[in-house]
Amino acid sequence: MTMKIFIIVFGVLLMLWGIHRLKTDDAFVGKTQKQKNLFNLLLLGEASGLGQFIGGVICIIIGVISFIIK
Repeated sequence: MTMKIFIIVFGVLLMLWGIHRLKTDDAFVGKTQKQKNLFNLLLLGEASGLGQFIGGVICIIIGVISFIIK
């Protein structure tokens, strides 16, 4: 039970940190922030803001599914 809640909370934290990184990160290539975020995702993977945001969403989904499946 506590592990399921921990996964959901961790997912929320990843999402919040990812949103922050999406707004503030800079990159070598890209004129708009969207292009910069996509380039960072390709270059850095999970360490980029977009990767952290997607990882957070996946953690939340896994946590909710684990509550349903038992």
